[in-house]
Amino acid sequence: MSSVQTLIVVAIIILIILIIAFMLLTNRRQMREIEAIDKAMDKIEKMHLERDIERLDKMDLAGESLTTLNTWRKSYQEAATSKIPEVQHLIETAAQQNTSYRIFKARKNIKQAQQIIKPTLEDAKNTKDVFSELLESNRENQIQYDSLIKSYREIRKMILADSFDYGNALDQIENQLAAMDDDFDEAKNLSSQGDHVEAKRVLTKIKMALNSLKEQLPKIKDAHHQLATVFQDQLREISASYKKMLSEKYYITEVNVLDEIKAIYEEIDQARKLLTDLKVDELDEKNKKIAKKIDALYDILAKEYKARPFVEKNQSKMLTLISHQQVASKRLVDKLRHIDESYELTHGELGESRRLEQEVNDMNRQYTVDTQNIADGKGVYSEIQSSWLAMLDRLRQIDAEQKQMSDDVNGLYDSENVANDSIKRFKQDVSLVYRRLQRRKLPGDPDSFVQMYTLVVNEIGRVSGELDKVRINMEKISNQLIQISDDVERLKREADDIINSANLVELTMQYSNKYSDNETIEKAQQKATSLYQDDYQYKEALDTIATALEKVEPGSYQRLENAYYSEKNNK
Repeated sequence: MSSVQTLIVVAIIILIILIIAFMLLTNRRQMREIEAIDKAMDKIEKMHLERDIERLDKMDLAGESLTTLNTWRKSYQEAATSKIPEVQHLIETAAQQNTSYRIFKARKNIKQAQQIIKPTLEDAKNTKDVFSELLESNRENQIQYDSLIKSYREIRKMILADSFDYGNALDQIENQLAAMDDDFDEAKNLSSQGDHVEAKRVLTKIKMALNSLKEQLPKIKDAHHQLATVFQDQLREISASYKKMLSEKYYITEVNVLDEIKAIYEEIDQARKLLTDLKVDELDEKNKKIAKKIDALYDILAKEYKARPFVEKNQSKMLTLISHQQVASKRLVDKLRHIDESYELTHGELGESRRLEQEVNDMNRQYTVDTQNIADGKGVYSEIQSSWLAMLDRLRQIDAEQKQMSDDVNGLYDSENVANDSIKRFKQDVSLVYRRLQRRKLPGDPDSFVQMYTLVVNEIGRVSGELDKVRINMEKISNQLIQISDDVERLKREADDIINSANLVELTMQYSNKYSDNETIEKAQQKATSLYQDDYQYKEALDTIATALEKVEPGSYQRLENAYYSEKNNK
């Protein structure tokens, strides 16, 4: 046998083995499926649906219950007489075919049986549930009926005992109770006739109605109490209080209280209609709205009651405070008018003081109107209290502003004296600076010093002239004095620099004579002498000779300078 033939034989053997293995596995799997179908039929059998039908027939069902029984009986009978026998035949055939390894034919019958048994089993379960519910419905309905009738009787008894607490709603409540009474009779009749399904529907309707009534009764009772008692008492109290307030010369303009009370009574009538119609949610909203309006009236009356003691207690105090501030305002205006003749008031103090005086006078006029209204019985105490409190705050502010204004202008006299003293001192300082330079007997004064001196003298003369005017501007003069003070100090420093530079030039020239044969020193001495004698440039002369000396003898000028200032400071 050739190798090719050997391979073919081996392949055929392997194929046969695979086919046998497939046949065996399929055979076992299909056997399990047949067993599963058989178990499903056992489940249907163990439901004992035939026995349930016999029990239900004995209950003499009627109406919806009988219709339901007949519908599901037909479904069961179709399964028992047609579908289940067919499935039984199919799985028996499939089992034989599977045993003889006609697996494909067996597969076809198994699949067909599965397609029938699955919905059949589901229908059987539903049928069992319906039959169980029908069997239990009578007992459950009776239990529910007994519970509901007990609750109904308790509610009816309570309503009858508290009938006055429900007001106009009582008729509608009794109509609901009568409707429930009819429903109880219907449920009882349906049960006695065997229509337990319809009886259950009626009992469910009764349960919902009872629960709704239980929920509404406390709300109805509370709403009627508000309409019949609470609101009535409150409105009577408000009306009586308002009339008493009028007799005691209270005056209310915020609302017309009597018109408001009348409008609220109309809303109460509207609410009673809602109560009659048992529109509980709308009634609750309406009562909240009425309560809010009544509370608002209470607040208005209470506001006037609370405001009156304040007004009466502070009436004389307000007059005293306003009168005092009027006097203070007039005094300040007069003072500023007098000061304005001698000083320029640069921050509008006079105009501001007159504005404040006018504001205080306006307060006095308002106070007069308020007190006259009180006397005439037309004073709204809450508005007067609010107005007077605002006046008190403003009077405190005005008093503080006026005191500050007075203190500020009081300083003008002192400022003028200080300015005159400063001018005298500046003149003395400038004169001393000038004489000090003259005593030094220098060849001449530098142009920069002459210009600075002239500037300061002119500034002092100009400010002195400002101070001699009939009406002076102290703010402007104060600023000019600050500038003069700075310029005088600069002039002093300039004079010091000139004198120190001149002294150091002379010391350095003397010291440099020891190097007179040095050409650099000689040229520097000639240039420094020219700058000193002819040009009066003492700083430049010092720089010239000091620079040349440092080149010849480093550090020498620094020693001369240190010794000069040391000796000067020790004098």
